[in-house]
Amino acid sequence: MNHGTSLLWKQRALSSLSATRRGLPKEKMSENGMSRAKVLTIDTMNPTVKKVEYAVRGPIVQRAVELERELSEGMKKPFAEVIKANIGDAHAMGQQPITFFRQVLALCSYPELLSDSIFPEDAKNRACRILNSCGGNSLGAYSASQGIESVRQDVARYIERRDGGVPCDPDNIYLTTGASDGIVTMLKLLVCGEGAARTGVMISIPQYPLYSAALAELGAVQINYYLNEEKCWSLDISELQRALNEARRYCNPRALCIINPGNPTGQVQSRQCIEDVIRFAAKERLFLMADEVYQDNVYAEGCQFHSFKKVLFEMGPEYSETVELASFHSTSKCYMGECGFRGGYMEIINMDDEVKAQLTKLLSVRLCPPVPGQALMDLVVNPPQPGEPSYERFISERTATLSALAEKAKLTEQVLNTVEGIRCNPVQGAMYSFPRITIPEKAIKEATDVGQQPDMFYCMKMLEETGICLVPGSGFGQKDGTYHFRMTILPPKDKLKILLNKVQEFHQKFTQQYS
Repeated sequence: MNHGTSLLWKQRALSSLSATRRGLPKEKMSENGMSRAKVLTIDTMNPTVKKVEYAVRGPIVQRAVELERELSEGMKKPFAEVIKANIGDAHAMGQQPITFFRQVLALCSYPELLSDSIFPEDAKNRACRILNSCGGNSLGAYSASQGIESVRQDVARYIERRDGGVPCDPDNIYLTTGASDGIVTMLKLLVCGEGAARTGVMISIPQYPLYSAALAELGAVQINYYLNEEKCWSLDISELQRALNEARRYCNPRALCIINPGNPTGQVQSRQCIEDVIRFAAKERLFLMADEVYQDNVYAEGCQFHSFKKVLFEMGPEYSETVELASFHSTSKCYMGECGFRGGYMEIINMDDEVKAQLTKLLSVRLCPPVPGQALMDLVVNPPQPGEPSYERFISERTATLSALAEKAKLTEQVLNTVEGIRCNPVQGAMYSFPRITIPEKAIKEATDVGQQPDMFYCMKMLEETGICLVPGSGFGQKDGTYHFRMTILPPKDKLKILLNKVQEFHQKFTQQYS
């Protein structure tokens, strides 16, 4: 290297160091002595993406994956396996798929199996019907952006049956990539304005982090309303009003999101509560978004799922012809648990026709939801009927899955409530418990010193000592000064008992250590 080249390298290095100190993009030296700053850096990327957080797959889950790898490499740990109770991934937790669903999907994926006598005739007939609705009779073809027409018709008929005959127009059904896709799409339509006119969206606290993450990415204003933990996570209209009145000072509230049955809190809203929410939305001119993906997961005696659409129409034309509503369902939860297929739908009610055209345009950009997920959604809303060969087995498997979940919901509540310093509300529905935990002041101070939320500190300690992966309540939102964790009830009963015993032992040890 000659003197001139050496001097050039030094100048480049000093320039890069100076830029780094000033927070400018760092230049990278190439072999020919030229430098080039990266176009995309942490400082030049979309700032709203950096605000996105998703606790369900956050740092504690990343550490759980590391621990699994370390165990596989033979590293000694105080536990033999990592039990991931952080996410509602039913099949990963051991829940068995519904035979009929998998048979039809297998036939659709590989039609040569239609000649195999191992498959029942109703599964073959259903597969042929689905394939006849696909381009080229193939599950691998694109569908219409709104979804396969015959599937949307089946969804509409399902909704009519579920809601006691309330009409459903297939043109108001949009098939989606899981419920999440539909929720984010609706939020995209709703968010507009700048400054004090920026769209605000009301979400429950505790909430499912999809909502806060989507709102952060869209640059919308998150408006928190708090569920009442002392009353089994009930929703109070007075709290909605408080949150709305405060928010109107700094944004333009336009939408109200409800999760029923609740995630992460497991509550099931009463019909009266749903009526009150609809009246509130009508009075305050709010677009209603009803996340109803756990509609089959209701366990507690005296609780019943009521769809927002059904209640809306039973309240009469004053509401059914004016209140704007989008409701969402999915193949990922309930007794199906088919998360990986990413099937779902949304139904829209009273949407402006011009906005509806814009919605269709927006959906066309992503071409179509996964066609196998659409096929699965069709099977969920149109399962085997009495008299068909697969009916008895379908009912048996469905009942067994939901009964097991109900049993595990009760077991979780009972065991956690035996632990001093843990208080768990009844798990009325969905797939999670969200118990409140008492964390000693000494532990809170240590967590603060290391820059962690106290419940993150608690859950990370539990993971390292027991192999149990839970999600801290701070990832879902909670009232100041309270601490929680979310735990799925999905593991098989024998493994769930082990998990609960480990939680019990850890909490007692943790409390003693920091007392």
